[in-house]
Amino acid sequence: MAATAHDTASFITLDEQWGAHNYHPLPVVISEAEGAWVTDVDGNRYLDFLSGYSALNFGHRHPALLDAARDQLDRLTLTSRAFHNDQFGAFCRDLAALTGTEMVLTMNTGAEAVESAIKVARKWAYEVKGVEFDRAEIIVAAGNFHGRTTTIVSFSDDPVAHDNYGPFTPGFITVPYGDLDAVRAAITPNTAAVLMEPIQGEAGVIVPPAGFFAGVRALCDENDVLLVADEIQSGLARTGKLFALDHDDVRADLYTLGKALGGGIIPVSAVVGRADVLGVLKPGQHGSTFGGYPVACAVGRAVVALLESGEFQQRSHELGEHLHARLNELVGKGLVAVRGRGLWAGIDIDPAAKTGREVSMALRDRGVLCKETHERTLRIAPPLVITRDEIDGAVDSLAEALHA
Repeated sequence: MAATAHDTASFITLDEQWGAHNYHPLPVVISEAEGAWVTDVDGNRYLDFLSGYSALNFGHRHPALLDAARDQLDRLTLTSRAFHNDQFGAFCRDLAALTGTEMVLTMNTGAEAVESAIKVARKWAYEVKGVEFDRAEIIVAAGNFHGRTTTIVSFSDDPVAHDNYGPFTPGFITVPYGDLDAVRAAITPNTAAVLMEPIQGEAGVIVPPAGFFAGVRALCDENDVLLVADEIQSGLARTGKLFALDHDDVRADLYTLGKALGGGIIPVSAVVGRADVLGVLKPGQHGSTFGGYPVACAVGRAVVALLESGEFQQRSHELGEHLHARLNELVGKGLVAVRGRGLWAGIDIDPAAKTGREVSMALRDRGVLCKETHERTLRIAPPLVITRDEIDGAVDSLAEALHA
């Protein structure tokens, strides 16, 4: 093999030649990272204002998470679930205690967690609720993003995620996000679950109307329907509470978790919730070779330990208030709207200014990494270890980028 040059252009050429073109990344090649900062192959340093779409809630290479991974790598990496290992049960116990739930189903990626929740909800509907076989329905929201598997994109209304992947999986009923009357009208005796994001991430960090999820919870209770909350992006302290749904004082029957659960080190996901619901799964009916493997459980336990004190939830709440205050200063000065909670924001760029891609590139030139979603919206999700001064510097750079 020929030697590879170690500059940005050469690495990007290598990516474009050999990698499938299913992403459109910014032209920056990261080679090192620590905390809220990353460094590229040319030695340029950037503030990470995206956190791997919330996978890096605790920053890059958090020492406690690295220690947990290294220690486990020195002892045992994989057994499959054909055998017990000494990390699995403790991880499930700790995660259930943190989340106030009764049972844990371990998987690897966020999409796997959502697929698992769909399977469990349908199985529960047939075996417990008594829905006629193959007639179960799940209510979902317009503008949703739950992953990219064939079943999940079946109920996406984003043409980029949906088009040309059919035939699609039936059994999903789409209603407008935040419309309680539409949810009520969609419920039938065949409804197994309502599956929604407490805050829609890919759609642009869309926060539902006050009282919406309390109303959904009441409808689910009245109609013997499961509430499934996709907290893969919004959960684990991102919004200032453990779950985004906690802002509404609402409990789901099942939660899907991922991204930050692996500490930005390895993929770890889970479905957590009621034992009588997850308990419909019997040996051999669902699984994953790597789901709940020892390294994943060790890192997951370290993540749980970081969240137990509430420090990261408090940081996200306090610094999030500052972030949103600073961002709102730019409304009318290049921005037309700011949404979100905690250290999570969606900002809409004035059509008379620039596109999201153009602003992302101008931010990169000023040492801040962010990324557009759709044409004129940026998603902001810095690591929860970011400081107030770093937020100020990034927002000042955004103000410049909007008019560069």
